[in-house]
Amino acid sequence: MSPLLIAALLCSLLAVSISAPVQFSPQEGFSQHMELAKSFTKKLLSEIPTVHHSCVGTEGLSLEPSAEVKNLEYIMAALAIPAAPRLAPISETHTPAMSLGRISEGLQLHQHLLQEVKKKLKCSEKLTPLLADLRDLSAQVHKLQQEAQLTPSEPQAQSSSLSSRLTGDYEVQVATHLVLQQLRSFGQDVFRSLRHIFTQSALGA
Repeated sequence: MSPLLIAALLCSLLAVSISAPVQFSPQEGFSQHMELAKSFTKKLLSEIPTVHHSCVGTEGLSLEPSAEVKNLEYIMAALAIPAAPRLAPISETHTPAMSLGRISEGLQLHQHLLQEVKKKLKCSEKLTPLLADLRDLSAQVHKLQQEAQLTPSEPQAQSSSLSSRLTGDYEVQVATHLVLQQLRSFGQDVFRSLRHIFTQSALGA
């Protein structure tokens, strides 16, 4: 066999391995860990308004979109707060494996962002239970990946040093508001995605 033919075959095999979808094969413990993950997500979502009420006192900074002050998008860009990963509905192009990976990535991101604002907040102790919930949920997502015979997501390197850009109390208040607001929206997407993943696993059983 000529060297050119061997090289062509190797390239073909590599292309197939890259394009082949990651197999999603839930095992016996998947349902139990899924229920725990959904429970932790609901707990997280229920605590966000309480933390926001305790830590964000600036007028106009509400979790309700209709009550927001103007130019928050501009401030968010100025503070360079990273956006949460997008969680799309489960499909051929957005598989359960991809969704679990993005959920894990998003949870790690928000742990980092909350730790950054915690350094500047006067009510930093209020964030401790929320950070614990995020760690518990991350652990359950990790177990879901294992039970589905997927490679668990590696810890993501977080380059954003948000705390260094929070030079005044107003910036701290706005950053805390924006991070909690984004976390609530991401958490709602996480809960929907977990339900869709569970449905897909049941259909494939």
